[in-house]
Amino acid sequence: MSKKKTIHTVGKRKKAVARAFIKEGKGEVKINGKPLETIKPEMIRLMIEEPLILAGDISKKIDIEVNVKGGGPVGQAEAVRQSIALGIVKFGGKKYKEIFEKYDRNLLVKDPRRTEPHKPSRSSAGPRRHKQRSKR
Repeated sequence: MSKKKTIHTVGKRKKAVARAFIKEGKGEVKINGKPLETIKPEMIRLMIEEPLILAGDISKKIDIEVNVKGGGPVGQAEAVRQSIALGIVKFGGKKYKEIFEKYDRNLLVKDPRRTEPHKPSRSSAGPRRHKQRSKR
């Protein structure tokens, strides 16, 4: 009895973190337990499908299950597509790495930018906003 290998990858964007589990299968993709086809709006579903379309026929040989939390809808979508792309590269090899890098480097590289913490003077107003001063 052979054990199927499962690949675990993590994609991040802003506050969103997506964890993908990839194994041999029939090409099923689930995000937080829901099939990819049910994801709305369509733009977000298409963003998530990009690495699957670029990978071609390997995407029909693997099952992908993604858990994502934090951030907003677009940040989550970008984290999911990144975790899927990283998993396909681990599963399929360097050929896919070249394809993804040529198309969009963000599919493989995490974006290090984060929001700046708020500072004390007027904490609720933002990180660089100061109290207005009057000269008279």
